[in-house]
Amino acid sequence: MRRPHEDPELLALVRRYVAPDRRYLKLGGSLARMNESERGTFLRRLGADAGDITPRELAVLLEGGWRERRTAAWLIAVARRTEFRERLGEMLLASEVGFAGTAYCVTLATFATPDDAELLAAYLDRYLRRPDLYWDQPSAIGALVHLDARLGADRASRFLTADGLWHQWIDGPPHKEHHTTPDNYRGAIGELCGFVDESAEHCPPRCRTRMG
Repeated sequence: MRRPHEDPELLALVRRYVAPDRRYLKLGGSLARMNESERGTFLRRLGADAGDITPRELAVLLEGGWRERRTAAWLIAVARRTEFRERLGEMLLASEVGFAGTAYCVTLATFATPDDAELLAAYLDRYLRRPDLYWDQPSAIGALVHLDARLGADRASRFLTADGLWHQWIDGPPHKEHHTTPDNYRGAIGELCGFVDESAEHCPPRCRTRMG
């Protein structure tokens, strides 16, 4: 893992894309708590940066810690840089750092193809078997249910049956008192995808051509 204080190239990218106004902390649920004016300004700047950052710079950010990875995933989502799909799927499955997995799930949900759904299902197949780990299972199930609705698919149902892996994970120790329903997680992911789409409207024309 590359560390900004040891890596001048990464440090420069952090100063430009990650640290301004503590962007890395606001990429998630905090967006919903902003007022409309604050959120509009934030998403405009995010869209502009998503168009400016290069694939190589994104790859460098993805080698950093959770702040860099979370920010890179959002920039990838806004610019629809689907060439990073497999990399993000691998990083989600590896779960090397905390606080970044939801961003990977949002990005895959934004790409919205069967390939993205399969990457989310692979994560759930592995980590719903670990009730001792409360990591990104809620975000992943929310993203997969969200994609099922968009794609007219049914990939999440096998996890959600009465004796399926989702309920085994929820009911397994330790007690998960803060969990809610998959539909609520789907709603949260859908809201974040909406913010991605709003930010993408401010991406430069060269960025928007990738969106079809």
